[in-house]
Amino acid sequence: MPASLRQLAKNCLRAMVTSATPYESWSKEDLIARLTQLEPPRAAITPPPQNPRRLWRTFDFSSYPRRKIALKFCYSGWVYNGLAIQADTTPLPTVEGVLFEALAKARLIDPDAGLEGCGWERCGRTDRGVSAGGQVISLWVRSALDSASIASKPSIPSPKDPTPPPEEVEEAADTEDAFPGLDGDFGSLDDMDFPLPVQTTSKSEHSYALILNRILPPTIRILAWSPVAPEFSSRFACKSRHYKYFFTSDSLDIPRMVEAAALLVGGHDFRNFCKLDASKQLTTYRRRIISADINPVAGSATGMHVLDLKGSAFLYHQVRHIMAVLFMVGAGLEAPSIVTALLNVEPGAEGDPSLPVVDTRPEYQMADALPLMLYECHYAPGDVEWQTEEEADPDVLGLYHQMHALHARADMYTTLNREFLNAAAVHHAPQPVHLPLTATGFVPDGRTPMNLPLGGAEFRRIAKYVPLLERNRGAHFEVVNERWRLGKGARREERRKAAEDDGDE
Repeated sequence: MPASLRQLAKNCLRAMVTSATPYESWSKEDLIARLTQLEPPRAAITPPPQNPRRLWRTFDFSSYPRRKIALKFCYSGWVYNGLAIQADTTPLPTVEGVLFEALAKARLIDPDAGLEGCGWERCGRTDRGVSAGGQVISLWVRSALDSASIASKPSIPSPKDPTPPPEEVEEAADTEDAFPGLDGDFGSLDDMDFPLPVQTTSKSEHSYALILNRILPPTIRILAWSPVAPEFSSRFACKSRHYKYFFTSDSLDIPRMVEAAALLVGGHDFRNFCKLDASKQLTTYRRRIISADINPVAGSATGMHVLDLKGSAFLYHQVRHIMAVLFMVGAGLEAPSIVTALLNVEPGAEGDPSLPVVDTRPEYQMADALPLMLYECHYAPGDVEWQTEEEADPDVLGLYHQMHALHARADMYTTLNREFLNAAAVHHAPQPVHLPLTATGFVPDGRTPMNLPLGGAEFRRIAKYVPLLERNRGAHFEVVNERWRLGKGARREERRKAAEDDGDE
């Protein structure tokens, strides 16, 4: 017991003895109230002054204007668990997760509002391992302009003037403190201090690309940004998408692949060139391919080729299924006409009544994800006006030189691996190559193994090849949809209704 409290208790006992007041008859509550009354007043405690840098944590987003923009960016898909943020924990981070965290750290969006709070939309979803050279998202972000300026002109700092406006100096100052996480370890938002936002009358917009590229890891780079209309959607405003799939010409007959790829052009039902996603409940699989070209990659010393595939829209895993079929054609195991047969999903669908009807997909393994890239998303003129900013600090490499350095380093690894191959060739002979059958003349005997290319330097070793049209078929999409509705879909609907009922209580 503290000394002051012991002294107070002694005084109370002395008062009980000397006073006529009958304290012995008081209740416990009355005695406590009396002690509180007799206790001397305590000195007021003054709280420590608040750190002004911590005020950024209580930054009021509602007091700043917002504008809608589109961001064009590239990313190395092999280090991410796909593009889209997942509800469950993933083995690798997602591209959107890292990008969202960077936007939140720069205080361009409110992290507490989530994706819905900033109207986040993506042009096209890419799966784990798939890269992008020109992915696009649209969202609402904090602006340095007032509402009138946003409506009148989408201004950014002029590339001719390397001096950023006052607010940009505040946000870009001391990169290691203001924008931590260059090593990819983002941690918690509460672990960092940020400079106070500066109200300015400047009519220059934030340098969105520069700000984000200082935070993002080098495997994600913002290429440009564009002001867009409030109703703009990066997904639904996209007119066409351009995919690239890279592969080596080893064991492949490229002219046959070119012939087969040309049969993809036009409007077709591609149900046999995709994975059925029952959760989307699709009932039509008709898509239009604008062009499908196969060409050698300029400057490649290893026979690298690329499929350039452009279309208005694509189905789930469509490009990887197309490449798997083209690999079979290139290996000489299927004729180019197999493409037309797989597109003939009902009698006369492809204009030839003699073609077999293939209304469900034969079983085959789709191509590897690594060589696939969403290269470009195309929009109507006037929908987007891509803008860039140059790095003002002469000691910091510009974006082009950053990407050039990454390419040069990757080229060095290629050179080293080629020398390792040469060293191995001194002691080890290459295995016999039986594909493509059109060049080697080999006749499969059911015993001799062959390496069927799957892309990404992956192969499937087979001895007996079963033609595609003779393989087992998957279920019709109507059956797949109904199975999902009665199973997982019904359970999902029950959970949704239960959540609504809980919210009504």
